[in-house]
Amino acid sequence: TGLVHVKNPHLDSLEEDVLYHLDLGTKTHNLPAMFGDIKFVCVGGSPNRMREFAQFMHKELGLAGDEEDLADICAGTDRYVMYRAGPVLSISHGMGIPSISIMLHELIKLLHHAKCRDVTIIRIGTSGGLGVEAGSVVITDTAVDTSFRPRFEQAVLDDVVVRSTELDKDLAEELLACSQETPDFPTLIGHTMCTSDFYEGQGRLDGALCSFSSEKKLEYLKRAYDAGVRNIEMESTAFAALCGLCGLRGE
Repeated sequence: TGLVHVKNPHLDSLEEDVLYHLDLGTKTHNLPAMFGDIKFVCVGGSPNRMREFAQFMHKELGLAGDEEDLADICAGTDRYVMYRAGPVLSISHGMGIPSISIMLHELIKLLHHAKCRDVTIIRIGTSGGLGVEAGSVVITDTAVDTSFRPRFEQAVLDDVVVRSTELDKDLAEELLACSQETPDFPTLIGHTMCTSDFYEGQGRLDGALCSFSSEKKLEYLKRAYDAGVRNIEMESTAFAALCGLCGLRGE
């Protein structure tokens, strides 16, 4: 049907579903009227970057009004920002899996309550490249953990639940084809490795702690490259797992 799925039977018993960190709710807002025609959602870490992206999309789509006047839909909270440009929603998610996970749970419920159909969601942002030219755009085919496995481990109560992190391969190919229109940005498809830390987790030598040598770091990064990893960040496995489970075409 193309609808966004939620897999939580408890939601049906709620008198109101409050999307607390987005400052939205099923009683306080008419979500179908506000978001029912959304077709694309773009998420990224930085609030300023996502505002600029929304302004860019507003101009590219030739929408009425001044892009500088776009309002933050989540202005009542200081956790995330959300802007709309026609059928495109632009949302910040902060840094790391905990932050993007909170936003995605509430975003997915928003899209479900709004009865959105055939939604494509794309995470855009900076990452550390691995064996690629500086400034390259890496389109993720699979998000992997720090052992290069396509899986996301989520602690649920006292269990560890393992979820798949496969992304939409057809969407990746579509985006690669689109990249031919912008030859100034080298673009490739590869695995994205997700870590839980910016410093030690990504092999950096300049954190407050470092328990490995530069030789050990390079050996690890070479193994990552040989496993197909082309960039490193801190959100992709959670993003891929949640989008896949809830029927969102994600990349």
